[in-house]
Amino acid sequence: MTLHHTKHHQTYVNALNAAEAAYAKATTPKERIALQAALKFNGGGHINHSLFWKNMAPSANGGKGHGGVLKDGPLKKAIVEAFGSLENLQKEFNTTTAAIQGSGWGWLGLNPTTKRLEIVTTANQDPLLSHVPIIGVDIWEHAFYLQYLNVKADYLNAIWNVINFEEAEQRFIEGTGGAKL
Repeated sequence: MTLHHTKHHQTYVNALNAAEAAYAKATTPKERIALQAALKFNGGGHINHSLFWKNMAPSANGGKGHGGVLKDGPLKKAIVEAFGSLENLQKEFNTTTAAIQGSGWGWLGLNPTTKRLEIVTTANQDPLLSHVPIIGVDIWEHAFYLQYLNVKADYLNAIWNVINFEEAEQRFIEGTGGAKL
């Protein structure tokens, strides 16, 4: 993940800064419109990765952290209500997310209308705009190829050991309370 953070995420930040600077200097609508794709792609890459890093914590399995531990509370209650159990959520999430062709993101999102948790995917670096992001998992190959080669399913199974459910619960509480994230 160090390479992922220092190289891949940093590339999105650098490219976003360059696109924003070019946008500020643009003098015509045509120039501004031409920059929209770069702003969306690199801005989404930055936003998504910023959430991704917060979504992880050292694994409790190694005794070094609290990653992978879902304690009783509002988030667990909502997961059980929507999916029946954490295990069912993980299975459905992994199946849905593994089916992404090419690059994208898997999300556990809070539907702002129904206030229920749902699994959503986005393509490329598109940010999750339809739901409040609770947990986001990067499905680009750069997220897993060094450790898991091309076995996306192994990566998806392992990621749950480092999910920071404390952070996810805070997002859920803020989302259900109407706070902007």
